[in-house]
Amino acid sequence: MQTKTSRMGHKPLALGLIVLAAALVAAGVLSRRSVAEQVKEASTPVVPAVSILPAGQMAGAPIDLSARIEPWARAPIYARVSGYLKSWNVDIGAPVKSGQTLADIETPDLDQQLLQAKAELATARSNLTLAASTAKRWQGLLTADAVSHQEADEKAGDLAAKQSAVNAMQANVDRVQALQRYTRLVAPFDGVVTARNTDVGALINVGGTPGSELFVVSDISRLRVYVNVPQRQVAAIKVGDKAELTVPERPGKTFTATVQSLSQAINASSGAMLIQLTVQNDSRELLPGGYASIHFDAPQSTASLSIPPSALIFNKAGTQVATLGKDNHVVVKQITVGRDLGNVVEVASGLDKGDQVIANPPDGVATGDVVRVAAATANAKAKP
Repeated sequence: MQTKTSRMGHKPLALGLIVLAAALVAAGVLSRRSVAEQVKEASTPVVPAVSILPAGQMAGAPIDLSARIEPWARAPIYARVSGYLKSWNVDIGAPVKSGQTLADIETPDLDQQLLQAKAELATARSNLTLAASTAKRWQGLLTADAVSHQEADEKAGDLAAKQSAVNAMQANVDRVQALQRYTRLVAPFDGVVTARNTDVGALINVGGTPGSELFVVSDISRLRVYVNVPQRQVAAIKVGDKAELTVPERPGKTFTATVQSLSQAINASSGAMLIQLTVQNDSRELLPGGYASIHFDAPQSTASLSIPPSALIFNKAGTQVATLGKDNHVVVKQITVGRDLGNVVEVASGLDKGDQVIANPPDGVATGDVVRVAAATANAKAKP
């Protein structure tokens, strides 16, 4: 009875040992399979995933610059004669016509100079008349051999000297009379009086230094706009181009300006070229001397292509980009960079329109390498 019971107790133990052995065998098999798969994966080359995009046509980058506004014509009116301001007829902001009187200057000293010049001219004419009659009489005496040739020549020379003196006195009278015409200050062209720096009774001195002008007349029906364009952007601007002009005192309103001329020289200190634009100001909304902003819509480039900066490869061979060729094989191309515009780079040469550029080239990529196009890029490319 005890022997039968002992045999029945050993059966579960044997069964457990069998199960344990089977588990160990299975674990060993699975471990060997996992190691084999890892070895296989390690020996298989990894194909990098890349994103691609076509080399697009270079879009013209807009140019925004600050500018200053100047009148089409500006004439500071200075005194040409000394005296006292007798009266003025126009004030600042007043429109004037060409030739209109702005002010009158009283010139007592100049008046006396004119009287003196006329008196000297009268004296010189009297001396000329006497010298002419004397020379005529001596010429008659010379014919009768009553005087010598020397004496007759002296009288003729005196007549010529008196004639020269008359001419000089006449010129002096004309000069003073010409100065008297400057006692009346007039507008040189149609415009607006933008400054008046004198008043009745003020002492007027002859001057031409900045700040001593009596009036300033400006033509503001049309304005000049001056802007300094950096050297790398001057090629995008030419005579006749249109630009949008805005001023802070007219928010939300734009004016059309036209490029009239380029200075054709780069300023060495600023590295920019001075460009002149014109803008009509019939409504008088723009103010000369003010600050403005200029916006140029640069034309689209037909020869250059653009790529993102991340697509550039820099190495000892120079600047390159990786493109996607046939059967997902990489083709590395040498390029020449035109301009770096920040978010895009202009490619001057080396790429063809429609090339599939790898936007994120792997390190050490070379021609012939195989890559895999990322699913997100493929889906984006498939969308219209």
